[in-house]
Amino acid sequence: MYTATLLCDPASPTLDPALVESLRNAWGGGDALWLAPDEAAEFALDTLPDNQWQVWDDLQGTGVDLVIQKTVGRRKKMLLADMDSTMIQQECIDELAEEAGVGARVKDITARAMNGELDFDGALTERVGLLKDLPESVIAKVLAERITLMPGGPTLLATMKADGAYAALVSGGFTAFTEKVAAELGFDENRANTLIVADGKLTGEAWRPILGRQAKVEALEQITAKLGITEADVMAVGDGANDLGMLKRAGAGVALHAKPSVAAECDIRINHGDLTTLLYLQGYSRDEFKG
Repeated sequence: MYTATLLCDPASPTLDPALVESLRNAWGGGDALWLAPDEAAEFALDTLPDNQWQVWDDLQGTGVDLVIQKTVGRRKKMLLADMDSTMIQQECIDELAEEAGVGARVKDITARAMNGELDFDGALTERVGLLKDLPESVIAKVLAERITLMPGGPTLLATMKADGAYAALVSGGFTAFTEKVAAELGFDENRANTLIVADGKLTGEAWRPILGRQAKVEALEQITAKLGITEADVMAVGDGANDLGMLKRAGAGVALHAKPSVAAECDIRINHGDLTTLLYLQGYSRDEFKG
């Protein structure tokens, strides 16, 4: 048994009931259940439709995301989340680079690395090197003035944790940012790279080993083992090439507003909804949201 979920941007809820009914009838689905009026609906399916991705592509042009999952085990016991451009709306290293006067150069490297065009470790090393001699105090300035949470994040964390889920933030960014974001959102733990500071300035280096793609997979393995749960019990979310390992291993790997090359390798692709989408995918209705 499968569940098809249709979603749109909650800031502009325009999911047409006629569209939901038309697709449900075409696929011989069960009765539609509305998780939020004009925003999210689901229905049961006996089998996977042959034209799933063609319909997905057609719906993208109307601002609607479509996800089909196995019904059993949809509600997860753990959230494993990337930070940059996932739980926050920015890339922290790009914001630091702006303050250092090398914004354009670093932003280009970041985009290519997240799209899988560059080796992540090498790209991070090069970008951190460009931050050499930046005052450590700039980190607090960037946190206060440039970093904003991704819409839906507080609700996602509050709802899953109220239901007993564990939440881990794993980032190829920096602990100076993950520690604050994790605390603000209620993550149980966070892992990231650590910038080296000497005499109040960044040295242009990060502690080794660098936390990249494989380290995120290891976090998935280590934390599930610690909790005594399986990887199928995990919902992972990210947007970049360094997230693909954990997205493919988790029971539900969500490519959220991801780079096209990343989304193409994932079965759950969200381009219009915010982070509350991850709750709808687990069968939560808006009435059940916390926070």
